[in-house]
Amino acid sequence: MNASNNGGVTVMAHLVAGYPTTEIAREAARALAEGGVSYFEVQFPFSDPSADGKAIQSACAQVLSRGYGIDDCFAFVAELRKAYPSIPAFIMTYANLAYKPGIEKFVARAAAAGASGLIVPDLPFDSDEGLAASCLAHGIAAVPVAAPSMTAERVAAMVALKRPFVYAALRAGITGQETVIDDDTLGFIGSVSASGAKVLGGFGIRTGAQSLALAPAVHAVVAGSVFVDAIREAAPSGAQAVHAAVGRKASELCGKKGTQTAQNGV
Repeated sequence: MNASNNGGVTVMAHLVAGYPTTEIAREAARALAEGGVSYFEVQFPFSDPSADGKAIQSACAQVLSRGYGIDDCFAFVAELRKAYPSIPAFIMTYANLAYKPGIEKFVARAAAAGASGLIVPDLPFDSDEGLAASCLAHGIAAVPVAAPSMTAERVAAMVALKRPFVYAALRAGITGQETVIDDDTLGFIGSVSASGAKVLGGFGIRTGAQSLALAPAVHAVVAGSVFVDAIREAAPSGAQAVHAAVGRKASELCGKKGTQTAQNGV
């Protein structure tokens, strides 16, 4: 798994697979790659999310309404991996989508598509239905989610697992609302990173200033709703407008003054 931040902030960019159309989702991915992101986080649309705010919920509903399914999601991940081999892709999904076909089968398909890891917010690290074991068997990372609402004892138990990655939600609640990076936030991240895990820090990152403030404390800054909003607002003007809007925001969050050129494109 190789990721490069090209000298800027290491950013994991969230994409809802197939949103709002497959063509525009591809264009958004190209813009993210050109803007310098180091990781893709590809969300599989789900009808009843527990951690997503209005922007991502609406995006998921729109994609599902046109019959976009699990096979399409895995195909999108495989397409990204082929087009951007230097940008690892993590799948973010909810437990039901992985549990229904069977955790082992879902993980095997994720690995076959080229995913580097799985983030399943509603499968807690100590009751994950075999997710971590299956991921280990298939050579990908099971990424537990830590939240500031967790007790110190529970954080310590998660840290003791020594997972290669941990997703740190920077505040309680749902995605999309702006987050303040303060001493409490940094203290929480410090406790999560005690094992040496690569911390993926997100929830409410919308500006370059936030990204720069958070970057020294985490392995990668995760941004999601801000890209979904950019796609939604630009989509009526077409794929190229989406490319421009997403590229500008990616460059801002990655700490770059201009977009970078991807070697390959979907």
